[in-house]
Amino acid sequence: MTHKTLAALLAATALSTPAIAADMTVVSWGGAYQTSQQKAYADPYMEMHPDVSIIWDESSNDATAKLRAMDEAGNVTWDVVDVEGPDAVRLCDEGLAMEIDVDAQLAPGDDGSTATADFGDSLISECFIPQIVFSTTFGYRTDVEAWGGNTPSDLCAVFDLDTFPGKRALQKSPKKNLEWALLCDGVEKDDLYDVLESDGGIERALAKLDTIKDETVWWSAGAETPQLLADGEVVIGSTYNGRLFSVIEEQHQPVAMLWDYQVFDFDGWIIPANLPAEREAAALEFVKFATDTQRLADQAAYISYGPARASSQPLVGKHAELGIEMAPHMPTNPENAKRYLVNNLDWWADNQDDAEAKFQAWLVK
Repeated sequence: MTHKTLAALLAATALSTPAIAADMTVVSWGGAYQTSQQKAYADPYMEMHPDVSIIWDESSNDATAKLRAMDEAGNVTWDVVDVEGPDAVRLCDEGLAMEIDVDAQLAPGDDGSTATADFGDSLISECFIPQIVFSTTFGYRTDVEAWGGNTPSDLCAVFDLDTFPGKRALQKSPKKNLEWALLCDGVEKDDLYDVLESDGGIERALAKLDTIKDETVWWSAGAETPQLLADGEVVIGSTYNGRLFSVIEEQHQPVAMLWDYQVFDFDGWIIPANLPAEREAAALEFVKFATDTQRLADQAAYISYGPARASSQPLVGKHAELGIEMAPHMPTNPENAKRYLVNNLDWWADNQDDAEAKFQAWLVK
């Protein structure tokens, strides 16, 4: 066989051989949350696309810094990255995440709604592809004798030491606490950031917090409040709704949820900017699938975070392991979301340092 004939045979063999499976690196947070993504999105996607292999990287906590370094080195190895809302805004502003034409590049709602209408408030950035809504809200003990049978029904029960005596737990941070304090000091929801922006606005919020300061335990990690509630160290406290779901439904502690004025936070995908065209197209195809109506509803079978699409909420079913209906545990359930807040990310970006300094100075007084 001549060298020319051998070369032709090898070329023909290469053309007839199936392409090597495409690797797609998806970055997330690990734990139960990543497992919910694996089961709801990745596994069915790979079943539909056997040529695709999804590789998980549990680096979301350091995503901003790592993407900056990759971009500077000219070697972005990630294809899709799960980030929280503020990081998505930051990465978009820095040109590290690609802009998304929501209605053109994502799936419409199964109910006929446009993607823009379906995602609603969760579209916080032109680069952000919403996935889930989690919230910071309150849990409370259901067996407090000193409450005389009263049950907290609104946010301001947190500030009512006469009707609901006992220790509170609040996050050691001004964000959310300032907004809650002003709401319970008579400020309308639509006026919160105008008041905070005004002279003395932050001080007014701190003065309201001062009324419960002596009865407050300050937490830094989301696991602290559920443990404090379970141990009876506090009677009411804020934390992430998923943490409260666990202590109520998995640990069966005498704790209930207070959803009033829960603060929504959004988590979703960004696609790194300036990927090669083929990788960019593959990433878009994956996130379009992973954020359609059915897939977002499917994720709720594994974790108590609400789907970012309104059209997904009616499709939320039972927990895959506990067998309980998950709709009542979703932050986005209409019954739970009658009154909610979304932090003004622009205001916090501009005022975080000042608010933090004043809050920390107040804490040590």
